[in-house]
Amino acid sequence: MTIDRPRDYLPLAEARRPRLRDGLGRRFEYLRLSLTEVCNFRCSYCLPDGYRRPCGKSAELTVEEIERAVRAFAELGLWKVRLTGGEPTIRRDFEDVARAVSAVSGIRRVAMTTNGYRLAERAQRWRDAGVDALNISVDSLDPERFLAITGHDRLGEVLAGIDAARDAGFSSIKLNAVLMRGVNDDELDAMIRFVTARDLSLRFIEVMRTNDNAAFFAERHVPGESVVEQLQAAGWQRLPREDGAGPAVEFGHPEARGRIGIIAPYAKDFCADCNRLRLGSDGKFHLCLFGDGGFDLRDLLQSDSQQDELVARIVALTRGKAPGHRLHQGNSGATPHLASIGG
Repeated sequence: MTIDRPRDYLPLAEARRPRLRDGLGRRFEYLRLSLTEVCNFRCSYCLPDGYRRPCGKSAELTVEEIERAVRAFAELGLWKVRLTGGEPTIRRDFEDVARAVSAVSGIRRVAMTTNGYRLAERAQRWRDAGVDALNISVDSLDPERFLAITGHDRLGEVLAGIDAARDAGFSSIKLNAVLMRGVNDDELDAMIRFVTARDLSLRFIEVMRTNDNAAFFAERHVPGESVVEQLQAAGWQRLPREDGAGPAVEFGHPEARGRIGIIAPYAKDFCADCNRLRLGSDGKFHLCLFGDGGFDLRDLLQSDSQQDELVARIVALTRGKAPGHRLHQGNSGATPHLASIGG
């Protein structure tokens, strides 16, 4: 007899896996895995001049190195992996990476963040490779404004990709929109109407300050709390946080098919329930998007025989995770731009 189990069912062996915690007792179950820093878009809030490879930049992790890293994190209880970048699908071996990650024992969800430029033609291939959840960047529903923000006249392709993703059977499809004063903040109502009629989630993301965008941040930042106030005034209600969820605070409405999420890193206690860690495309382990730098794991990704030492290093480093970022002090750490370690 076959027993249908819920998605979050844990076999006994997996339930007994150790749980990775930091010195504050926060538990980690979510790994953001950057596959590349390269992106073909030139978004005004991230890479307005396009990607420029730094001199002496290390080569990207191989599929074998990625698999060893994910296996170590899974051994410590992490069960969700997000493939990100840059634009992760720029890698020619992207589907090989997705297959390798999704095959690791203990990994129950493989998500990805994409600008959507190949989604319409490759959605089914990515789903077949093991990706089951998507976040797609859509910063405007106006074609001319989309072009101005991203440097590409591809809104139609991205919207077609959303339809293709729904046909391919992804379990979750979310749209990401970075809200910018004087750029797209007047589209708030239109974006909400777009997801109200569709079974999609929309995430409004605050502009975040990095080392190269201080002036842009000062001019364009829209506090997430202002969006929350508008949602609540329109009858949207805060929803319970789901296991393994990212940083968004989600809202639902009784007359809406979709959901709205707010990612507001400047909000009070934003870091209090952090559940995610980051691995850069060069093998650097980042405890925070806005930390002072990464810790190299690559020397322990060369052989399966190094697994125990790799796990021990991850545990030791995670204990030192800081209580929170220092964005309120104008300190964005060593992060040069959001594409550098996966946003």
